[in-house]
Amino acid sequence: MSNEKIPFLDLVTVHQELEEELVAILRAALSTAGFIGGPMVQGFEQDFARFCESRCCVGVGSGTDALRFALIAAGIRLGDIVLTVPNTFIATTEAISQAGGRPDFIDIDERTYTMDPARLRQYLEGKCIWDSKRRRAAHKETGHPVTAVVPVHLYGQMAEMDAILDLANQYNFKVIEDACQAQGAEYFSQRENRWRKAGSMGHAAAFSFYPGKNLGACGEAGAVTTDDEQLAQTCRLLRDHGQSKKYFHDVEGYNGRLDAIQAGFLRVKLGHLNKWNEQRREVAERYNKLFAGAEAEVRLPHQPEWSRSVYHLYVVRVGARALLQKRLDEAGIGTGIHYPISLHLTKAYEGFGFRVGDLPVAEKAASKVLSLPMYPELTISQQERIAAEVLKSLEVTTGCGS
Repeated sequence: MSNEKIPFLDLVTVHQELEEELVAILRAALSTAGFIGGPMVQGFEQDFARFCESRCCVGVGSGTDALRFALIAAGIRLGDIVLTVPNTFIATTEAISQAGGRPDFIDIDERTYTMDPARLRQYLEGKCIWDSKRRRAAHKETGHPVTAVVPVHLYGQMAEMDAILDLANQYNFKVIEDACQAQGAEYFSQRENRWRKAGSMGHAAAFSFYPGKNLGACGEAGAVTTDDEQLAQTCRLLRDHGQSKKYFHDVEGYNGRLDAIQAGFLRVKLGHLNKWNEQRREVAERYNKLFAGAEAEVRLPHQPEWSRSVYHLYVVRVGARALLQKRLDEAGIGTGIHYPISLHLTKAYEGFGFRVGDLPVAEKAASKVLSLPMYPELTISQQERIAAEVLKSLEVTTGCGS
Protein backbone atom coordinates (compact mmCIF):
# COMPACT_ATOMS: atom_id res chain seq x y z
CA MET A 1 0.00 0.00 0.00
CA SER A 2 1.35 3.42 -0.96
CA ASN A 3 2.94 5.64 1.68
CA GLU A 4 2.01 8.88 -0.09
CA LYS A 5 0.73 11.61 2.18
CA ILE A 6 -3.02 12.08 2.13
CA PRO A 7 -3.89 15.66 3.04
CA PHE A 8 -6.93 16.47 5.13
CA LEU A 9 -8.01 18.87 2.38
CA ASP A 10 -6.85 19.17 -1.23
CA LEU A 11 -7.31 22.67 -2.62
CA VAL A 12 -4.66 22.32 -5.31
CA THR A 13 -6.22 19.80 -7.68
CA VAL A 14 -9.52 21.61 -8.17
CA HIS A 15 -7.80 24.89 -8.98
CA GLN A 16 -5.46 23.24 -11.43
CA GLU A 17 -8.49 21.78 -13.22
CA LEU A 18 -10.26 25.17 -13.31
CA GLU A 19 -7.17 27.28 -13.95
CA GLU A 20 -8.12 28.49 -17.43
CA GLU A 21 -11.64 29.50 -16.39
CA LEU A 22 -10.39 31.28 -13.28
CA VAL A 23 -7.60 33.10 -15.10
CA ALA A 24 -10.17 34.28 -17.66
CA ILE A 25 -12.16 35.89 -14.82
CA LEU A 26 -9.04 37.64 -13.56
CA ARG A 27 -8.19 38.91 -17.03
CA ALA A 28 -11.73 40.24 -17.47
CA ALA A 29 -11.49 42.12 -14.19
CA LEU A 30 -8.10 43.56 -15.11
CA SER A 31 -9.26 44.66 -18.55
CA THR A 32 -12.29 46.51 -17.19
CA ALA A 33 -10.94 47.54 -13.75
CA GLY A 34 -14.15 46.05 -12.39
CA PHE A 35 -12.98 45.13 -8.92
CA ILE A 36 -15.83 46.25 -6.66
CA GLY A 37 -19.48 45.42 -7.32
CA GLY A 38 -20.75 45.44 -10.88
CA PRO A 39 -21.88 42.65 -13.22
CA MET A 40 -19.71 39.88 -11.73
CA VAL A 41 -21.19 40.35 -8.25
CA GLN A 42 -24.73 40.80 -9.54
CA GLY A 43 -24.41 37.73 -11.76
CA PHE A 44 -23.21 35.56 -8.91
CA GLU A 45 -25.94 36.85 -6.59
CA GLN A 46 -28.60 35.94 -9.15
CA ASP A 47 -27.12 32.50 -9.78
CA PHE A 48 -26.68 31.66 -6.10
CA ALA A 49 -30.18 32.84 -5.18
CA ARG A 50 -31.51 30.52 -7.89
CA PHE A 51 -29.32 27.67 -6.64
CA CYS A 52 -30.62 28.09 -3.08
CA GLU A 53 -34.22 28.51 -4.29
CA SER A 54 -34.29 31.85 -2.53
CA ARG A 55 -35.61 35.17 -3.80
CA CYS A 56 -32.61 37.33 -2.86
CA CYS A 57 -28.87 36.95 -2.43
CA VAL A 58 -26.52 39.63 -1.10
CA GLY A 59 -22.81 39.01 -1.60
CA VAL A 60 -20.61 40.08 1.32
CA GLY A 61 -17.02 39.88 2.44
CA SER A 62 -17.18 36.73 4.59
CA GLY A 63 -19.46 34.28 6.33
CA THR A 64 -19.04 36.29 9.52
CA ASP A 65 -20.25 39.42 7.71
CA ALA A 66 -23.20 37.43 6.40
CA LEU A 67 -24.23 36.31 9.88
CA ARG A 68 -23.74 39.76 11.41
CA PHE A 69 -25.62 41.61 8.69
CA ALA A 70 -28.49 39.10 8.65
CA LEU A 71 -28.93 39.40 12.41
CA ILE A 72 -28.85 43.21 12.38
CA ALA A 73 -31.26 43.32 9.45
CA ALA A 74 -33.56 40.88 11.25
CA GLY A 75 -33.94 43.43 14.03
CA ILE A 76 -31.66 42.19 16.81
CA ARG A 77 -31.38 44.83 19.53
CA LEU A 78 -28.88 45.40 22.31
CA GLY A 79 -29.18 42.65 24.91
CA ASP A 80 -31.57 40.44 22.93
CA ILE A 81 -31.00 36.73 23.46
CA VAL A 82 -30.04 34.78 20.37
CA LEU A 83 -29.91 31.01 20.77
CA THR A 84 -27.49 28.76 18.91
CA VAL A 85 -25.42 25.62 19.47
CA PRO A 86 -22.06 25.35 21.25
CA ASN A 87 -20.39 23.06 18.69
CA THR A 88 -19.72 25.59 15.97
CA PHE A 89 -16.96 27.96 14.92
CA ILE A 90 -16.89 31.08 17.07
CA ALA A 91 -17.92 33.24 14.10
CA THR A 92 -21.52 32.20 14.86
CA THR A 93 -21.45 33.71 18.33
CA GLU A 94 -19.15 36.58 17.39
CA ALA A 95 -21.75 37.72 14.89
CA ILE A 96 -24.49 37.53 17.52
CA SER A 97 -22.46 39.67 19.94
CA GLN A 98 -21.40 42.13 17.25
CA ALA A 99 -25.04 42.55 16.21
CA GLY A 100 -25.81 43.56 19.81
CA GLY A 101 -27.27 40.26 20.97
CA ARG A 102 -26.27 37.95 23.77
CA PRO A 103 -25.58 34.37 22.68
CA ASP A 104 -26.98 31.50 24.69
CA PHE A 105 -26.73 27.84 23.90
CA ILE A 106 -28.99 24.88 23.17
CA ASP A 107 -27.53 21.40 23.40
CA ILE A 108 -27.39 19.19 20.34
CA ASP A 109 -28.84 15.95 19.08
CA GLU A 110 -26.45 13.11 19.90
CA ARG A 111 -26.58 11.59 16.41
CA THR A 112 -26.76 14.55 14.01
CA TYR A 113 -24.79 17.07 16.15
CA THR A 114 -27.28 19.78 15.13
CA MET A 115 -29.63 21.74 17.39
CA ASP A 116 -32.01 19.52 19.34
CA PRO A 117 -35.52 21.01 18.93
CA ALA A 118 -36.70 19.25 22.12
CA ARG A 119 -34.00 21.03 24.12
CA LEU A 120 -34.89 24.31 22.41
CA ARG A 121 -38.47 23.85 23.60
CA GLN A 122 -37.22 23.01 27.10
CA TYR A 123 -35.25 26.27 27.17
CA LEU A 124 -38.25 28.33 26.04
CA GLU A 125 -40.62 26.64 28.48
CA GLY A 126 -38.25 26.28 31.43
CA LYS A 127 -35.97 29.32 31.38
CA CYS A 128 -38.38 31.83 29.88
CA ILE A 129 -41.77 33.41 30.53
CA TRP A 130 -44.15 34.82 27.94
CA ASP A 131 -43.95 38.60 27.70
CA SER A 132 -47.41 39.53 26.44
CA LYS A 133 -46.44 43.17 25.84
CA ARG A 134 -43.56 42.30 23.51
CA ARG A 135 -45.22 39.06 22.39
CA ARG A 136 -42.01 37.12 22.91
CA ALA A 137 -40.44 34.69 25.33
CA ALA A 138 -38.30 36.57 27.87
CA HIS A 139 -35.61 35.10 30.09
CA LYS A 140 -36.87 34.67 33.65
CA GLU A 141 -33.71 36.06 35.26
CA THR A 142 -32.74 38.91 32.93
CA GLY A 143 -36.03 39.80 31.28
CA HIS A 144 -34.29 39.98 27.91
CA PRO A 145 -36.36 38.67 24.98
CA VAL A 146 -35.44 35.71 22.80
CA THR A 147 -35.59 37.34 19.39
CA ALA A 148 -33.71 34.90 17.17
CA VAL A 149 -32.42 31.35 16.88
CA VAL A 150 -29.42 30.41 14.73
CA PRO A 151 -29.48 26.70 13.87
CA VAL A 152 -26.14 25.60 12.45
CA HIS A 153 -26.24 23.25 9.47
CA LEU A 154 -23.18 21.31 10.58
CA TYR A 155 -20.70 19.25 8.56
CA GLY A 156 -22.89 19.63 5.46
CA GLN A 157 -26.18 18.51 7.05
CA MET A 158 -29.16 20.71 7.80
CA ALA A 159 -30.71 21.04 11.24
CA GLU A 160 -34.24 19.76 11.90
CA MET A 161 -35.90 22.84 10.51
CA ASP A 162 -39.60 21.96 10.68
CA ALA A 163 -39.56 21.62 14.45
CA ILE A 164 -37.47 24.79 14.88
CA LEU A 165 -39.77 26.80 12.60
CA ASP A 166 -42.83 25.52 14.47
CA LEU A 167 -41.32 26.92 17.67
CA ALA A 168 -40.46 30.16 15.87
CA ASN A 169 -44.11 30.58 14.95
CA GLN A 170 -45.21 29.79 18.50
CA TYR A 171 -42.69 32.03 20.27
CA ASN A 172 -42.31 34.77 17.66
CA PHE A 173 -38.56 34.64 17.02
CA LYS A 174 -36.62 34.91 13.79
CA VAL A 175 -34.66 31.96 12.40
CA ILE A 176 -31.32 32.77 10.80
CA GLU A 177 -29.74 29.70 9.22
CA ASP A 178 -26.00 29.33 9.66
CA ALA A 179 -25.48 27.54 6.36
CA CYS A 180 -21.75 28.22 6.15
CA GLN A 181 -20.97 24.49 5.82
CA ALA A 182 -24.03 23.49 3.80
CA GLN A 183 -24.05 24.83 0.23
CA GLY A 184 -26.49 22.55 -1.56
CA ALA A 185 -27.69 20.55 1.45
CA GLU A 186 -31.37 19.61 1.48
CA TYR A 187 -34.07 18.95 4.06
CA PHE A 188 -37.40 17.20 3.50
CA SER A 189 -40.07 19.40 5.04
CA GLN A 190 -43.08 17.45 6.25
CA ARG A 191 -44.86 20.79 6.65
CA GLU A 192 -44.54 21.43 2.91
CA ASN A 193 -44.14 17.84 1.68
CA ARG A 194 -41.08 18.70 -0.41
CA TRP A 195 -37.33 18.98 -0.28
CA ARG A 196 -35.95 22.41 0.66
CA LYS A 197 -32.46 23.79 0.11
CA ALA A 198 -30.22 25.20 2.81
CA GLY A 199 -30.68 28.95 2.75
CA SER A 200 -34.34 28.85 1.76
CA MET A 201 -36.16 28.00 4.99
CA GLY A 202 -35.31 30.63 7.62
CA HIS A 203 -36.01 34.33 7.62
CA ALA A 204 -32.48 34.62 6.27
CA ALA A 205 -29.37 32.48 5.92
CA ALA A 206 -25.64 33.08 6.03
CA PHE A 207 -23.10 31.34 3.81
CA SER A 208 -19.33 31.30 3.95
CA PHE A 209 -17.20 30.80 0.86
CA TYR A 210 -13.92 30.35 2.72
CA PRO A 211 -11.60 28.38 0.42
CA GLY A 212 -12.14 25.03 2.13
CA LYS A 213 -15.94 25.08 1.83
CA ASN A 214 -17.83 22.95 -0.73
CA LEU A 215 -18.20 26.18 -2.69
CA GLY A 216 -15.06 28.12 -1.85
CA ALA A 217 -13.61 31.37 -3.09
CA CYS A 218 -9.90 31.98 -3.65
CA GLY A 219 -9.93 34.18 -0.56
CA GLU A 220 -12.67 35.48 1.73
CA ALA A 221 -16.31 35.74 0.65
CA GLY A 222 -19.83 35.19 1.94
CA ALA A 223 -23.51 35.74 1.16
CA VAL A 224 -26.92 36.29 2.74
CA THR A 225 -29.97 34.65 1.20
CA THR A 226 -33.56 35.57 2.04
CA ASP A 227 -37.05 35.88 0.60
CA ASP A 228 -37.46 39.22 2.42
CA GLU A 229 -36.56 42.04 0.03
CA GLN A 230 -36.43 44.62 2.84
CA LEU A 231 -34.02 42.47 4.84
CA ALA A 232 -31.88 42.04 1.72
CA GLN A 233 -31.85 45.78 1.10
CA THR A 234 -30.73 46.43 4.68
CA CYS A 235 -27.88 43.96 4.16
CA ARG A 236 -26.90 45.81 0.98
CA LEU A 237 -26.69 49.04 2.98
CA LEU A 238 -24.75 47.42 5.82
CA ARG A 239 -22.12 45.90 3.52
CA ASP A 240 -21.28 49.28 1.95
CA HIS A 241 -21.04 51.81 4.79
CA GLY A 242 -24.80 52.38 4.81
CA GLN A 243 -24.74 54.02 1.37
CA SER A 244 -27.93 54.10 -0.69
CA LYS A 245 -25.84 55.93 -3.29
CA LYS A 246 -22.28 57.19 -3.18
CA TYR A 247 -21.68 59.47 -0.18
CA PHE A 248 -25.34 59.35 0.88
CA HIS A 249 -25.50 57.23 4.04
CA ASP A 250 -28.87 56.04 5.33
CA VAL A 251 -27.28 54.28 8.32
CA GLU A 252 -23.84 53.53 9.70
CA GLY A 253 -22.60 50.39 8.04
CA TYR A 254 -19.49 48.32 7.48
CA ASN A 255 -16.87 47.58 4.86
CA GLY A 256 -18.23 44.15 3.99
CA ARG A 257 -18.49 43.97 0.22
CA LEU A 258 -17.92 40.90 -1.96
CA ASP A 259 -15.21 41.83 -4.43
CA ALA A 260 -15.86 41.21 -8.10
CA ILE A 261 -12.97 38.82 -8.75
CA GLN A 262 -14.09 36.49 -5.96
CA ALA A 263 -17.67 36.70 -7.24
CA GLY A 264 -16.45 35.71 -10.70
CA PHE A 265 -14.49 32.77 -9.30
CA LEU A 266 -17.52 31.65 -7.30
CA ARG A 267 -19.77 31.88 -10.35
CA VAL A 268 -17.44 29.54 -12.24
CA LYS A 269 -17.28 27.08 -9.35
CA LEU A 270 -21.04 27.18 -8.75
CA GLY A 271 -21.49 25.50 -12.11
CA HIS A 272 -19.58 22.49 -10.76
CA LEU A 273 -21.06 22.38 -7.25
CA ASN A 274 -23.79 19.80 -7.83
CA LYS A 275 -21.22 17.41 -9.31
CA TRP A 276 -18.78 18.02 -6.44
CA ASN A 277 -21.47 17.49 -3.83
CA GLU A 278 -22.48 14.22 -5.47
CA GLN A 279 -18.84 13.11 -5.46
CA ARG A 280 -18.67 13.91 -1.74
CA ARG A 281 -21.72 11.72 -1.16
CA GLU A 282 -19.97 8.91 -3.02
CA VAL A 283 -16.86 9.35 -0.89
CA ALA A 284 -19.01 9.22 2.27
CA GLU A 285 -20.76 6.05 1.08
CA ARG A 286 -17.40 4.39 0.42
CA TYR A 287 -16.25 5.27 3.93
CA ASN A 288 -19.47 3.81 5.33
CA LYS A 289 -18.85 0.54 3.51
CA LEU A 290 -15.18 0.41 4.52
CA PHE A 291 -16.08 0.85 8.20
CA ALA A 292 -19.05 -1.54 8.08
CA GLY A 293 -18.84 -3.98 10.98
CA ALA A 294 -16.64 -1.68 13.05
CA GLU A 295 -19.40 0.63 14.30
CA ALA A 296 -18.62 -0.27 17.91
CA GLU A 297 -15.19 1.36 17.48
CA VAL A 298 -16.06 4.00 14.87
CA ARG A 299 -19.41 5.76 15.06
CA LEU A 300 -20.22 6.91 11.55
CA PRO A 301 -22.08 10.07 10.50
CA HIS A 302 -25.84 9.74 10.88
CA GLN A 303 -28.01 10.97 8.03
CA PRO A 304 -31.74 10.96 8.91
CA GLU A 305 -34.26 10.18 6.20
CA TRP A 306 -35.17 13.87 6.05
CA SER A 307 -31.61 14.90 5.19
CA ARG A 308 -29.48 15.01 2.06
CA SER A 309 -26.07 15.94 3.40
CA VAL A 310 -23.36 17.40 1.19
CA TYR A 311 -20.62 16.10 3.51
CA HIS A 312 -18.56 19.22 3.97
CA LEU A 313 -16.84 17.07 6.56
CA TYR A 314 -16.85 13.35 7.27
CA VAL A 315 -16.83 13.18 11.05
CA VAL A 316 -16.48 9.94 12.99
CA ARG A 317 -16.61 9.41 16.72
CA VAL A 318 -13.94 7.33 18.43
CA GLY A 319 -12.63 6.55 21.89
CA ALA A 320 -8.88 7.15 22.09
CA ARG A 321 -8.96 10.09 19.68
CA ALA A 322 -5.62 11.67 20.52
CA LEU A 323 -3.74 8.42 20.00
CA LEU A 324 -5.62 7.66 16.77
CA GLN A 325 -4.93 11.12 15.40
CA LYS A 326 -1.26 10.79 16.30
CA ARG A 327 -0.95 7.44 14.52
CA LEU A 328 -2.74 8.70 11.44
CA ASP A 329 -0.40 11.68 11.35
CA GLU A 330 2.58 9.32 11.57
CA ALA A 331 1.10 7.40 8.63
CA GLY A 332 0.90 10.62 6.60
CA ILE A 333 -2.88 11.02 6.85
CA GLY A 334 -4.26 14.43 7.72
CA THR A 335 -7.22 14.83 10.09
CA GLY A 336 -9.08 17.62 11.87
CA ILE A 337 -11.23 18.17 14.95
CA HIS A 338 -14.47 20.12 14.54
CA TYR A 339 -14.54 21.23 17.29
CA PRO A 340 -12.22 20.39 20.22
CA ILE A 341 -14.03 22.52 22.81
CA SER A 342 -17.62 23.64 23.15
CA LEU A 343 -17.95 27.39 22.86
CA HIS A 344 -19.63 27.81 26.25
CA LEU A 345 -16.42 26.56 27.88
CA THR A 346 -13.99 28.76 25.93
CA LYS A 347 -12.17 31.64 27.59
CA ALA A 348 -14.06 34.14 25.44
CA TYR A 349 -17.29 33.30 27.30
CA GLU A 350 -15.99 32.59 30.77
CA GLY A 351 -17.86 35.66 32.06
CA PHE A 352 -21.19 34.08 31.10
CA GLY A 353 -21.05 31.64 34.02
CA PHE A 354 -21.19 28.37 32.10
CA ARG A 355 -19.78 25.25 33.74
CA VAL A 356 -18.64 21.82 32.64
CA GLY A 357 -21.72 19.64 32.42
CA ASP A 358 -24.13 22.39 31.36
CA LEU A 359 -24.37 21.05 27.80
CA PRO A 360 -23.32 17.41 28.17
CA VAL A 361 -24.06 16.12 24.67
CA ALA A 362 -21.95 18.78 22.96
CA GLU A 363 -19.19 18.46 25.55
CA LYS A 364 -18.95 14.69 25.06
CA ALA A 365 -18.90 15.06 21.29
CA ALA A 366 -16.08 17.62 21.53
CA SER A 367 -13.91 15.01 23.23
CA LYS A 368 -14.50 12.27 20.65
CA VAL A 369 -15.18 13.62 17.13
CA LEU A 370 -12.53 13.29 14.44
CA SER A 371 -12.75 14.55 10.86
CA LEU A 372 -11.24 12.30 8.19
CA PRO A 373 -10.10 13.51 4.75
CA MET A 374 -13.11 14.52 2.63
CA TYR A 375 -13.04 16.09 -0.82
CA PRO A 376 -14.33 15.16 -4.28
CA GLU A 377 -10.90 14.12 -5.57
CA LEU A 378 -10.28 11.54 -2.82
CA THR A 379 -9.56 8.22 -4.53
CA ILE A 380 -10.78 4.75 -3.66
CA SER A 381 -7.24 3.59 -2.90
CA GLN A 382 -6.68 6.57 -0.60
CA GLN A 383 -9.87 5.80 1.28
CA GLU A 384 -8.95 2.14 1.60
CA ARG A 385 -5.64 3.15 3.12
CA ILE A 386 -7.27 5.65 5.50
CA ALA A 387 -9.80 3.05 6.70
CA ALA A 388 -7.11 0.39 7.11
CA GLU A 389 -4.95 2.72 9.20
CA VAL A 390 -7.91 3.75 11.37
CA LEU A 391 -8.96 0.15 12.01
CA LYS A 392 -5.40 -0.99 12.64
CA SER A 393 -4.86 1.80 15.15
CA LEU A 394 -8.13 1.11 16.91
CA GLU A 395 -7.23 -2.57 17.25
CA VAL A 396 -3.98 -1.51 18.91
CA THR A 397 -5.63 0.99 21.23
CA THR A 398 -8.37 -1.48 22.16
CA GLY A 399 -5.79 -4.17 22.78
CA CYS A 400 -3.78 -1.98 25.16
CA GLY A 401 -6.86 -1.04 27.17
CA SER A 402 -7.27 2.51 25.89
